[in-house]
Amino acid sequence: MSRTNGFVGRRNFIKLAGIGSVAVGASATGSIIWQGEKAIAQEPSKPEAKPQIVDPQEALKRLIDGNKRFIEDKRMNPNQSKLRLQEISAGQYPFAAILGCGDSRVPAEIVFDQGFGDLFIVRVAGNIVSPEGIGSLEFATAVLGAPLIVVLGHTKCGAVSAAVKGDPLPGRIGAFVEEIKPAVELVRNKPGNLEDNSVISNVQYQVKRLEESSTILRGLIKEKKLKIAGGRYEIATGKVTLVA
Repeated sequence: MSRTNGFVGRRNFIKLAGIGSVAVGASATGSIIWQGEKAIAQEPSKPEAKPQIVDPQEALKRLIDGNKRFIEDKRMNPNQSKLRLQEISAGQYPFAAILGCGDSRVPAEIVFDQGFGDLFIVRVAGNIVSPEGIGSLEFATAVLGAPLIVVLGHTKCGAVSAAVKGDPLPGRIGAFVEEIKPAVELVRNKPGNLEDNSVISNVQYQVKRLEESSTILRGLIKEKKLKIAGGRYEIATGKVTLVA
C-alpha cells in the first residue's frame, strides 16, 4: 500500500473488498478528503501532516515505547500543539488503529503517549468486534494506511465480568456481553482467576474474529502490510502487556 495515501471516494473504497494490494492516492499539492461520492483536493495553504511511513513492527514498537514512557512518568506528549492541529486539518495519517473498550479509565492516546492524528480509535464496551467496528478498521487500514491494529482489553472490565457471571441484563447491554461469552467458555476450566483469564481470552478471541471476518484485513495481513495484535491494559499500573 502506498504510504502517501489519503481519503478515497466511497465507490473506490467498496472496490477494495477482495483486493489485496491497494494504492490510495493523494494529490500532488495536498491531501485528498472524502466528500460524498468523490474526492477533492485541499488547498495547501496551511502546514500539512506528512504520511507516517512505518511498517507493522515499527508501529507496534512506537506504541510499546509510548506506554513505557507513560508508566515511568516520562511522557513526551507529542503532537499536541496548535501547529499539529493545523497540520492534520488537511488530512490524517494514523500509524495505528486501536479497538478498545469504552471504559473511561483507558484513554489510548494517553496510555500510549501519542497525540492528534497518531491513532485511529474504535471504542465499544468489551472491545468486541462488530460489523461497524470492522468497517471502521477497514477504513483505518485500507484507506488511511494504518499498518497496525491493536485490540486493547483491560483488567476489571465490567463487560467481561458480566459475561463471566452470565446474569440477565436490561436493555441492549446484553448484546455486547453475549459477544464475550464464547471467550469466557474457552478458559472456564483453566487454572487461575476466571475473570483475569477471560480478559486475555476475550482479546485473543476478538483478534481472531477480526482476522476471519474481513477479506480486506486478511488481504493486507497476507501481504505483510498489516499486523493485528492484542494487548491487556492493567488498570492499577497503566502497563500494556501483549497477549496476542
